[in-house]
Amino acid sequence: MTKSDPFGFDMSVKSAKKKNPRGRRGMSGASETSVRQCEHPGCTEAGKFRAPKAPDVLDDYYWFCQQHVREYNLKWNFFDGTTEAEINAQQTKDKVWERATKPISDPEARAWARLGIEDPHQVLGANATQNPGRNAGAGRRLPPTERRAIEILEAKDTWTKPEVRKAYKKLIKVLHPDMNGGDRSQEEQLQLVVWAWDQIKVSRNFKD
Repeated sequence: MTKSDPFGFDMSVKSAKKKNPRGRRGMSGASETSVRQCEHPGCTEAGKFRAPKAPDVLDDYYWFCQQHVREYNLKWNFFDGTTEAEINAQQTKDKVWERATKPISDPEARAWARLGIEDPHQVLGANATQNPGRNAGAGRRLPPTERRAIEILEAKDTWTKPEVRKAYKKLIKVLHPDMNGGDRSQEEQLQLVVWAWDQIKVSRNFKD
């Protein structure tokens, strides 16, 4: 049972097909609304049957009459011009609907691989995990300003002041406009380097 639309519109599929018959195809495959002429040389019949122009252009068509579309289809070869290797590759894709399967791998092995270990047993060898202790690698204690200064100067907290000063001079040569050909694009970094050396040269935590 159908209900009438209160606004007077016919929303049925049957009505839509009547209003827009474009592209309607009959049981034989013929396009009932086509007004084209057969594209076979010398033929004047109506071109109601379409055929793809090339294997890589499947959305562009020739239009033929029924006789000539049959002749065209008999000669059609999707793999025309392709090598045997390309044919085999296409057949392999077709077996999985062109959806390549992902290789199955052990998630635990992938976790070890992120650590540069191919085999978990390698942790017992040269790659063995070592616990360096809570404060290992932290260096000696420095005030926050001096620790920041060391990082800016790319120095180590075990260096003496003369050693840190060498690192400072090396950076100055790169950053100072008078020494790098007038380049002022790194003046902010230069100011940080000067500030960092000012912290170290008055510090009591570095030997003279």
